[in-house]
Amino acid sequence: MTKGRSVKGAILGQAVYNEKDERVGSVEDIIVTPDKAISYGIINAGGFLGLTKHNVAIPVSQFKLVDKKLVLPGATKDALKASPEFQYPQ
Repeated sequence: MTKGRSVKGAILGQAVYNEKDERVGSVEDIIVTPDKAISYGIINAGGFLGLTKHNVAIPVSQFKLVDKKLVLPGATKDALKASPEFQYPQ
């Protein structure tokens, strides 16, 4: 039997909130370092009218788990949308 948790079921797609319990985005992806540590969460803050994606890389150290919710203190949807968009290496 394999031990551990599925990232897809446990993290990907989960809503991200600020400390005011306002939804600011969702977890689109995670970045794993070569030594298998999770370094960044890629948050989809939504794009134009929420119809497109605007992915932002946020260091995992900035997230908190509060009452089983992912919380990014101080975040707002507008601030995340104004942040530089994360681009995957080609």
